[in-house]
Amino acid sequence: MDILPIRSDEDHAAALEQIDHLWGASPDTAEGVRLEILLTLVDAYEEAHHAIPPSDPVSAIEFMMEQRGLSRRDLEPFIGSRARVAEILNRKRALTLPMIRRLSEGLQIPAEILVRDYPIERAA
Repeated sequence: MDILPIRSDEDHAAALEQIDHLWGASPDTAEGVRLEILLTLVDAYEEAHHAIPPSDPVSAIEFMMEQRGLSRRDLEPFIGSRARVAEILNRKRALTLPMIRRLSEGLQIPAEILVRDYPIERAA
C-alpha cells in the first residue's frame, strides 16, 4: 500500500482519481482500507486549503428562503413588519434575540449561525 501525503492540488486530484476507482470497496478489504485512508487525507487537505467560510445569518436566511420558495412576506411572523424584514435582509439592522429564536425554530436554521456577527450598513 503506497499512500503519500497530499501536498499540492495535483496530489489532491490524483487522490480523488484513486477514490473514484476504489469507491464502493468493502471496508474489510485492502481496497476498503486504502479508500478510508485516502478519504481522510483528502478531507484534511481540503479543510486546510479549500475551507468553505461559515455562512453569515442573512445569507443563511436567504438560502432557506430560496430552498423553501419563501418570500419576504413569509418572514414577517419571524422578524416583524415588512419594513423590519427589509432592514434585516438589506443589512441595515441586526437580528435581535427574539428574532433569532423564532427564525431558528420556524425555519430550522441553527441558532449558532444566526448569532454570528455580520456587517451592518449604518446610515450616513
